[in-house]
Amino acid sequence: MTDKPQPSPRARTGVAGLDDILVGGLSPGHVYLLEGSPGTGKTTIALQFLLEGAKIGETGLYITMSETEQELREGAASHGWTIGGDVEVFELVPPENLLDDEHQQSLLYSSDLELGETTKAVFEAIDRAQPVRIVIDSLSEIRLLAQSSLRYRRQILAMKHYFARQGATVLMLDDLTTDTNDKTVHSLAHGVIRLEGLTPNYGAERRRLRVIKYRGQSFRGGFHDFIIAEGGVQVFPRLISSEHKTGFDRHVLTSGIGELDTLLGGGIEQGSSTLIMGPAGAGKSLLAVQFAVAAAARGEKAALFIFDEELGLLKDRTRLMGIDLDALCASGHLFIEQVDAAELSPGEFAHRVRARIDRDSVKTVVIDGLNGYQAAMPDEQFLTLHIHELLQYLNRQGASTFLTVAQHGLVGDMKSPVDVTYLADTVILLRYFEAFGQVRRAISVIKKRFGTHENTIREIRIDTKGIAVGEPLTGFQGVLRGTPVLAEGNRSRLLEDR
Repeated sequence: MTDKPQPSPRARTGVAGLDDILVGGLSPGHVYLLEGSPGTGKTTIALQFLLEGAKIGETGLYITMSETEQELREGAASHGWTIGGDVEVFELVPPENLLDDEHQQSLLYSSDLELGETTKAVFEAIDRAQPVRIVIDSLSEIRLLAQSSLRYRRQILAMKHYFARQGATVLMLDDLTTDTNDKTVHSLAHGVIRLEGLTPNYGAERRRLRVIKYRGQSFRGGFHDFIIAEGGVQVFPRLISSEHKTGFDRHVLTSGIGELDTLLGGGIEQGSSTLIMGPAGAGKSLLAVQFAVAAAARGEKAALFIFDEELGLLKDRTRLMGIDLDALCASGHLFIEQVDAAELSPGEFAHRVRARIDRDSVKTVVIDGLNGYQAAMPDEQFLTLHIHELLQYLNRQGASTFLTVAQHGLVGDMKSPVDVTYLADTVILLRYFEAFGQVRRAISVIKKRFGTHENTIREIRIDTKGIAVGEPLTGFQGVLRGTPVLAEGNRSRLLEDR
């Protein structure tokens, strides 16, 4: 008998993101439990685990008691995989299949047989294949055969000792269809990973996983979003901003509009976050885009993540102002992604933002807007924590972030659907006000952590010539309430019609 390949220091799962959560992968030579309801992705992860081992010459054995071999191969083919070579599928078939000549070499499996016979069949398959990686699918079938909790525990313990002598890394799947409260394998397994499927009232299903236990090894705790796409499962590790920090020289970034930069005390500091607030139609999106365009003009890269507006409409509007977003994208200085809040989890969105920072060296990020971000997680109670971690991560990467949030109402007292003003380093406030029979817009800076800023209120106008910011409105009172009173009898402080 030839020597088996020596296991690597970590048995990588082959699942993007999961190895990061497991700090490198699974410790070889142990038994792990992967549990979750049907449809949560257990089989897909198990196949990725075996195929990853095959890449480095480790033989794998998939023992299936719930699916046929044909179903497994069809599922693998849907992801572009071919099972063969170093990966063997061993199917325990019901007795009626023994009448089929094509299944004469398969071992017998039936719920009427004793548990010991089934376990013996599994051990014989392992002795024959001598695998380094093993998947057993699923424990529900063994639990049904055991018929009692005590017998089930003894059988799993016996299997664990057998696997330990073999030195194989074993992934046991449990679909939780027989007894969801049975924690027998939790106490015996070296590690436990739980998959969950969530169904919001509207939109696509959401999936998340959590490492419940991992003996002798640190791991990234908490829930992590994941998806099942063509090519397998992709996990989005929960973002922890404290793990990501780079050194950079903080300098002031300008918007390209002199009066706006003056209002901001010279501009926006690199590596800071700016929140642009105001009612619908006040110009929040276009103002945020202006900062991205200014970054592109400096030769830097910027990324726009658009939640609330149809991308084609945004391009048409900016084109009327003399800004060609398509040309900026073609130059490689601007990246634009339309985000569908109903189809995207917060973890996947954070992953997309990180990809732009890590892969494309983006230094200006625009998220338009937080209302759509909130819609992406309607059942989440920790939106503020998600935003906090994302902003801290971007700041520590030296990226300047601009977020927009639409307030309820048009004039007077207005409320925001989510209050993140305390998280942002700079807060820009846009308002409508009426003067001389016209609806006008005002802009002010109500917070800036770095440096000083003007405490004045200026008029802002957005038209086909772009964004124009006027002089301070010193002749008015009550502009922010939307009902200003002319304190001085002159109109020279307002932007004239052009």
